[in-house]
Formats: sequence, structure tokens, C-alpha cells
Amino acid sequence: MFRRLLLALAASALCLQAQAIVPSPPQVAATAYLLIDAHSGAVLAEKNADQPVPPASLTKMMTSYILAGEIAEGRVRETDMVTVSENAWSQNPIFQGSSLMWIEPGKDVSLADLQRGIIISSGNDATVAVAEHIAGSEAVFVDMMNTVAQKLGMVDTHYVNSHGLPDPNHVTTARDLATLAKAMIVDHPEQYAIYKEREFTYNGIRQYNRNTLLAEDATVDGLKTGHTEEAGYCLVASAERRNMRLISVVMGTASKSARKSATRALLNYGFRFFDTDTVFDAMTELDTPRVWKGKQDNVAVGLIDATVLTLPRGKHKNVKTELEIEDELVAPLAVGDKVGTVTLTLDGETVFHAPLVALVPVEEGGLFSRLWDMVLMWIAGLFRA
Repeated sequence: MFRRLLLALAASALCLQAQAIVPSPPQVAATAYLLIDAHSGAVLAEKNADQPVPPASLTKMMTSYILAGEIAEGRVRETDMVTVSENAWSQNPIFQGSSLMWIEPGKDVSLADLQRGIIISSGNDATVAVAEHIAGSEAVFVDMMNTVAQKLGMVDTHYVNSHGLPDPNHVTTARDLATLAKAMIVDHPEQYAIYKEREFTYNGIRQYNRNTLLAEDATVDGLKTGHTEEAGYCLVASAERRNMRLISVVMGTASKSARKSATRALLNYGFRFFDTDTVFDAMTELDTPRVWKGKQDNVAVGLIDATVLTLPRGKHKNVKTELEIEDELVAPLAVGDKVGTVTLTLDGETVFHAPLVALVPVEEGGLFSRLWDMVLMWIAGLFRA
């Protein structure tokens, strides 16, 4: 009896230990937050992630994203000299008390300097100067911002200006900001590298990156801080450890230290308890089922794209693959044609489900082979019935 009791207690302890492998995410003091894996898109922690909130200077992430795209397409160059307008002047009354690069009207500034003035100095003046240089006016540039936001799937975002000063209709969400951060990292890695630069000097004025995690955690390499009275203190950050990249979005905290602490807590949670790994490389052959009426008898099937999963640490080895292939595959088949489904499970729960597709084309066979296969298909159908 005593031995059974010990075994029961041991089993309970193991059960509790297994349940404690991935504890609940930290509850941080913020209006909204989101933690995702940049490669798999897995959501590791969230609160009010789809609630519209004012973005403050996080708006400048979209301005810099559009600028990076314009540079990549060759429509503007970092060596371009931009003439500062009265609207972009640091003494424009609407900028009073806000972050500035301190540019002056009538003075030419290189686009490379303005880019750093946006990303590092968070200059509202630099932002307007870039908007006008790219689109001719800030109003047209804002239209570009909203168009790009929709293309990226930022469905709950609406921009009114290029810099983020308060407006009731100027809103975004934590989820949309994570989408934008991922796009910046993936689409423009060369320009994204600017986000980890810790200081910038223009016109004799040295300014430091407000993302102080850059100086405290070598794995953090971006992205952007924001603050207004309406938005509170906000921070979008990204870090990479063990070939795993996480993106954290924290909105509406009470102080600079609070947004930093919340971000650190979320990132540490994600890296401590999860791993991201490639289960299947792109074009991995998973089976070679029979194909009828074709020039060949079998076809390689699998997944076109790589399959990347974020799972509790140490659990990737326990993932099981289940294939369900259609009963009769008939030529012709093109690459990408659906032939079934693939399901990945972990401890009995589905963690991935997608169409199984042909990886190679199969052309239709000759008349005789098609007729012969029709006979074989008829016979096979009798056995299935």
C-alpha cells in the first residue's frame, strides 16, 4: 500500500513537472502586447493584440519600411540630397516638445542622414522631409502608408500622418505592428540593420537610440520605441537567439522602464520555453503514391514550402507525421496540384495541417497505357467496394 502511494505521488510529480514545462506567459502591465516567432508566426503570448491603440512614434516603422522599399526599387538613393521644407522644419509648431533631428528649411540633408534621423533619433521633422521627398507631400505619402498597410495584412491600422503625433483616427494594433516588424526584417535586412545602431550625430548633435535594450542585450537588434500621453510608453523589439527570432510588441505602459521590463520578460519567456525548428525543408518528398494514366507510375508528393514550427523546447523530436492521400491520382498532374493532406501532431494534438501536393509534373500517358490503367482502376475499385 505504501509503495503504491509512493508510486502515485511520483506519477503526480512527473505530471506536474510535465505541465510546468511551459508555464503561462508573464502578465505584463501594458494596454496590449504580443509575442510571436518571426519564422513560424506562432503566437507565444498576447493580450488585447487586436485592440486599436495609438501608435505614437511606432508609426515611423511604416515610414522607414516604405523608404527601404523605395531604395530597393531604385526610385530614391541614400545619397539623394533632400531640401527641407517649412513643414519639415524642426521649429514647426506641431513638433513642439516632440522628438526631432533638428533640420532647417532650405538646407539640404542626405537621405541616409534622414533615414537615421527617423530610426535612431525618432525625428518627426526627418519623417516629414522623407515623406515629402518620396511622395511630393505628406498627404500623398500617408495614402501610400495605408495602401502598404493593407497589402501587408495590417487590417486594423489607419494612418493620418507619417510621424505618429496624436490623432483620434491614427490607430494600429499590436498584431499589425508585429506584422510590420516582420516585413521590415524579412524584406529589407540591409535597412533593418540600421535599427540596431545605438547613436546618431547630425549637425553636431549626438542622439542615442531610445531602445536601451540594444545596450543591455546583445541579441536584441531592433526595432522602435514610441511615446505620447495618449499612447503611453510603447516598444516593438526583436531578438535572435539559437537561430530563433522573436518579435515583441508592448503598448501603453506607464514608463520607459516599464516598457523595457515588459519586453525583456516576454522575450526571455519565449526563448526559455520554446524552440523553432524546420520540420521539413522545401520540396521534401514525403511519399511516392501510385498515379494512374500517366507516363510514370508514381509521383513524388510533399510540401512546396519549408515547414517551420515553434514548439515547447525539446518537443520537436516527438512530432508525428500523418499523410492522407487521395484514393485515385490521375494524370496529368502539375507541380503544386493537391493530392491529399499532411498533418503533424504532438502528443495527440494537431500542430500543423496543410495540403499534400505533387512535387513533380506527371504527363498523361499514351492511349494503350491509359486504357490498361482504366482496367486496373476498375479491378482495384472492386476490392475497395
